[in-house]
Amino acid sequence: MTEITDNSKEPKGFEFPCEYPVKAMGPNTDEFVIKITEIVKQHAPEVSKNSVHSKVSASGKYKSVTVLVYAQSKDHLINIYQELKLVEEVVWTL
Repeated sequence: MTEITDNSKEPKGFEFPCEYPVKAMGPNTDEFVIKITEIVKQHAPEVSKNSVHSKVSASGKYKSVTVLVYAQSKDHLINIYQELKLVEEVVWTL
């Protein structure tokens, strides 16, 4: 179990900057992957094609997109996720 300190409210041992997998799920289309990648790249320009992975759901209806970013801070991640949540096609983020 992860211990949380009173001061930071972040899990102990979670230190920035660090690599972090940003994940979003939406429709099984190439356009969805491109849209998610472009949004993340606005916040993390170092993202390359090798940093982006996708997987189709068992039903074939959805596609999960994982983009590995070098997160500078908790706020950096929050900004990325806030923008992803504005995308109508996004079913969930993780």
